[in-house]
Amino acid sequence: MESGFRLAQINVGTLVAPAEHPQVADFMNALEHVNALAEEAPGFVWRLVDDTTAGATDIRPAPDLEFIVNMSVWTDADSLFEFVYRSAHTPFMARRREWFHRPPGAYQALWWIPAGHVPTVDEGLSKLWLIDRYGPSPKAFTFKARFPAPDMAGLPVDMKPDPWCVGHA
Repeated sequence: MESGFRLAQINVGTLVAPAEHPQVADFMNALEHVNALAEEAPGFVWRLVDDTTAGATDIRPAPDLEFIVNMSVWTDADSLFEFVYRSAHTPFMARRREWFHRPPGAYQALWWIPAGHVPTVDEGLSKLWLIDRYGPSPKAFTFKARFPAPDMAGLPVDMKPDPWCVGHA
C-alpha cells in the first residue's frame, strides 16, 4: 500500500570555514555531484535549491554565514536511508567532521508531509527545534526513532544509532 505522505528531511551544519576557504573546498566541490546522485536515487522527490546555484548553500537562514541547510523529500524512509548510508553519498558524509563543527543540538529531522507539499526552511528548522525540545515524536523524528506515515499502520521503529556519534567518544 502506497502512502499519501512523503518523507521530508532537513539537515544543517556550520562549516568550519567560509565556503570559499580551501579547508571546505572538497565539500563545496562535491555538492553538484552529490546532489545529482540524490536526484537519481530511487525514492527521490524534491530538494531545496537556491536562486543562484544548483544547490542550497546561498540560502542563509541564520546570522552565522557558515550555517548551511539541506532539505529534500523522499517517497519513504528506506529510500532516504539507502541514499544516505549505502550509496556513493556515504563516503562524503563520512568526512563531515573535516568540514563541519560538531552540532550543538539536532542537526537532522525527518517528518511526514502530504504528497505534493513543498516544505519550507522555516518548517524544517521548527522540526529541529521540536526534536531538541521534546525528542523524536510523530511530528519530527530521526532515523534512530522513526515513525510511520500518518496513513500507515505501525509502531515507531528504533533503527540505527546517531551516525554522528558512532565510533566517536
